[in-house]
Amino acid sequence: MIELRGVSKKFSVFTVVDDVSFAVRPGEVLGYLGPNGAGKTTTIRMLAGLLEPTRGEILFEGRDIRRDLVAFKKRLGYVPEQAEIYPHLSAGDYLTMVGRLRRLPERLLRDRIAGFMDIFGLRHDMDSPLSAYSKGMRQKVLIAAALLHDPDILLLDEPLSGLDVTTGLVIRDLIRKLAAENKIIIYSSHVLEVTEQVCSRIIILHRGRIVANDSVANLRTLMHLPSLAEIFSQLVVHEDTALAAERIVKTMKGGG
Repeated sequence: MIELRGVSKKFSVFTVVDDVSFAVRPGEVLGYLGPNGAGKTTTIRMLAGLLEPTRGEILFEGRDIRRDLVAFKKRLGYVPEQAEIYPHLSAGDYLTMVGRLRRLPERLLRDRIAGFMDIFGLRHDMDSPLSAYSKGMRQKVLIAAALLHDPDILLLDEPLSGLDVTTGLVIRDLIRKLAAENKIIIYSSHVLEVTEQVCSRIIILHRGRIVANDSVANLRTLMHLPSLAEIFSQLVVHEDTALAAERIVKTMKGGG
């Protein structure tokens, strides 16, 4: 189990994550949602050990991850929101570097890289520099890098970004299969339809604080709303979206 207890993060005088507590158990897929600026990515980066909380603690199997961050990261796979990737390397070289840092045996590493590149349709582009890749192609490489060492915990921050529809469906089914293997999965996305399909529980964050923490079914019942999109809108969207769209159209056609 991975657990956050009273976790807050400040940058200067701004509190980005404010007293967040939750736990995720093996086999559970937690959807972590919120509008831009809500604190989702900051939370994910703290869970990945890339940022240190200003206050509170993050526990894995009952121990603070900071007590042995290297051991914790060995069991972690992370797909970041922004593709932090070396553009001059080829996909094959990049995944080889990641696998060696993970201390995977060379033969196993070669087999896994070839397998991922084949599944993702990148076998013929393995030797091309990542700078020549499209956003979707780079995203496939990031997903492969996160899965190379068969991690126990997966942090997925906008994993479908740039992916084609077919690969998006593959990732959806992959998340379900990994959950069935008792992986701990935290899934942050703006694609509410997929989140509703794959997540066993939803947390909605607004201005750094949790405003909902329950299954989609329970949230529907409690709020008398039919979909996650409408629940999300009710909890965090404080703007008449139809009116905003109408104003945009008027602005497009106005002036001059």
